[in-house]
Amino acid sequence: MSCKKECPAFRTSIGGQALIEGIMMRGPETIATAVRKPDGEIELKTEPIRHIFKHKFFRLPLIRGVFNFFESMILGTKELMYSAEFYDLEEESEPGWLERQLGDKLQSVVITFSVILGIGLSVLLFMFLPRVLVDLLNWIFGDLNVFLQSVLEGVFRIAIFVTYLLLVTRMKDIHRVFEYHGAEHKTIFCYENRLPLTVENVRVQSRLHPRCGTSFLCIVMIVSILTFTVLNALLGEATPAWQALLYRLLLLPVVAGISYEFIKWAGRSNGAVSRILSKPGLWLQNITTIEPDDSQIEVAIAAMTAVLPAEEKDAQW
Repeated sequence: MSCKKECPAFRTSIGGQALIEGIMMRGPETIATAVRKPDGEIELKTEPIRHIFKHKFFRLPLIRGVFNFFESMILGTKELMYSAEFYDLEEESEPGWLERQLGDKLQSVVITFSVILGIGLSVLLFMFLPRVLVDLLNWIFGDLNVFLQSVLEGVFRIAIFVTYLLLVTRMKDIHRVFEYHGAEHKTIFCYENRLPLTVENVRVQSRLHPRCGTSFLCIVMIVSILTFTVLNALLGEATPAWQALLYRLLLLPVVAGISYEFIKWAGRSNGAVSRILSKPGLWLQNITTIEPDDSQIEVAIAAMTAVLPAEEKDAQW
């Protein structure tokens, strides 16, 4: 089914995240989470968007990418916990000590801890470990050229990231999440193509979308390689490893800010340059998105329909 002349495709600002047997969609004004319950019914929850960082300063170019990243992590963790509640043990156990002490504050504490732990593990795995491997090569082969060290560090970072994705895909639960990820992308493409949101129309769409979190992480990898290459050249070979790592941590907001602006630009542009530069992220989505079944597409449609504004222009990118 096509309607290119009558209703040409457009780009929407609506985005989402795959959950445990569900999908969260974020529209211009509303967040909707749809979860397929164990009994087969779809549970739909909607709520208005509440920005954590409301000041105009947090919406400035380069600055906004960092704070949007934190907002997305907090929201994503919250909705992931919500979707997991439907698959807890059927028999409710007695509240634990922590739950009795914190009460209603427990969820906020868990979300905060999860975000901090997630960032910490990412830094350890994708920043600290590549640097350690380069230092190990330095020790084995003698002092390597600064430029070669930067290249090797970037190669290790990407290799670790891809290996991590390939390993988690083998887990049954993550495999299901990646199927819902594919359903999310297909549904957004269907809306952008101005087709009715039906299972038949969604099924034929591509599961690879340029404004995906996977593409963002891929761009972060590439930008970090370029940024840290310049940093290594400025610091020189005599810089202690701990100091080099500290500088990398301080530059992370810069890397995230540049990467976010690129994703926004790539999401709007359909030119040859943006398509070429988006290829690595789209390639990685072949790992993080899997073709969904019709029941998963139904969940994505339910979440998407709930966040659509009355006027299409309000959802345009």
